[in-house]
Parts: sequence; structure tokens; C-alpha cells
Amino acid sequence: MTTLGLIIMCTSVGTVLIVVSYCLFRVLTLPPAGAEDLQNQPAINTGDTGSSG
Repeated sequence: MTTLGLIIMCTSVGTVLIVVSYCLFRVLTLPPAGAEDLQNQPAINTGDTGSSG
């Protein structure tokens, strides 16, 4: 492997590791979602089940 190939490979692998680490850090350090932040799915009557609710 040439020196230029090694530099390009290390740069690309390093860049991917930095981006993945940054994304994981952002996701894992989010504040916990409280019960008031969660939303329920609205009840939709499609008419095919025979129930009215």
C-alpha cells in the first residue's frame, strides 16, 4: 500500500469514527422524556371493525 493510500484510508476511517461518536454522544445525552412529552396516537374510526370508538 502506498503512503497516499494509507493517509486516505486513515482519514476516511477517522472521519467516520468522529461522526458516529458525535451522533451517539448527541443521542445518549438527550434529557429524558417525561410523560407529558409523550403523545398518544389518536383514535381513528375506519368503520371496518364494527366498533364505534
